[in-house]
Amino acid sequence: MAITKPAPSRAAHTDASGDGDEGGPQPDSKSPLVLILLLVMAVLLQGPVRRALGAPVMQSWMTVFVAVVVQALPFLVLGVLLSAAIAVFVPPSFFARALPGRPALAVPVASAAGAVLPGCECASVPVAGALVRRGVTPAAALAFLLSAPAINPIVLTATAVAFPRNPEMVLARLVASLLVACAMGWLWLRLGRADWLRPPARTSYEGQGKGVAFWGSVRHDVMHAGGFLVVGAMAAATLKAVVPSGWLRTAADNPAVSVLALAILAVLLSICSEADAFVAASLSQFSLTARLAFLVVGPMIDLKLFAMQAGTFGRGFALRFAPATFALAVGVSVLTGAVLL
Repeated sequence: MAITKPAPSRAAHTDASGDGDEGGPQPDSKSPLVLILLLVMAVLLQGPVRRALGAPVMQSWMTVFVAVVVQALPFLVLGVLLSAAIAVFVPPSFFARALPGRPALAVPVASAAGAVLPGCECASVPVAGALVRRGVTPAAALAFLLSAPAINPIVLTATAVAFPRNPEMVLARLVASLLVACAMGWLWLRLGRADWLRPPARTSYEGQGKGVAFWGSVRHDVMHAGGFLVVGAMAAATLKAVVPSGWLRTAADNPAVSVLALAILAVLLSICSEADAFVAASLSQFSLTARLAFLVVGPMIDLKLFAMQAGTFGRGFALRFAPATFALAVGVSVLTGAVLL
């Protein structure tokens, strides 16, 4: 039976002037007027707007923005569905049985479990959030978040297809990604604090049917994570449109700079992990180690991921987690490339 909330008191609706909602204007009473003004401005400024959108920079911006959103959205929806299923249908006791009791051992197990999620980084963020809410130790959930987009079968198969003459890239990507995921999980165990994780408030579906709770959770996560995906895609498109391509050719000539350049490029482009191997393969002027850094960093931290992680776990978490992940991913990529490539 659904829980009925008591009706809010009149005092709760009283504004600063002392008038209640019934006596004063409704909060959205000006919405039609604002919409009409926006439409009028769009008609009056359609000439300048059309010329601005026709500029090569804007066309490049729109291309990157649409590509990022279209690539990521199906996997975001997959992650949201999995997140809702975990939250509603999987009892917390399942994770207590599936993961080792010691957090230090749960981290590598969760990292390896990332291989079973056939999606990209957009799917792993809401799933990791659901794992934390279901009582999984944050270190294990974060290790899963980092490993799942990089070591699942779809991504590894795409990497093999993109590098037919360099099959060692598949093993290097698998090893480096697992090492970074485990290291970040253990680092969280050592230095992480519970108050850094501040997920947004969620509607309680207690007392409702599982179907209602499932679709309620789906709607909440799609709207929430989708908004941050759009913000991240806009940032990626803006930076892609303004960064000169000549910078890449200059950076490729220096081994150390080339690794850092492709790592930063992976953050800026925000390409889904199912497609990033083909982009890396096209950057043939760079070394295999530099391209490995591109493949390891991208699925773990990019602009859209930073926005989604901030929305799922809190901005304070993202500001600490993202730089540490980036630095560790670059370092592990260099070491792995030196050994395997």
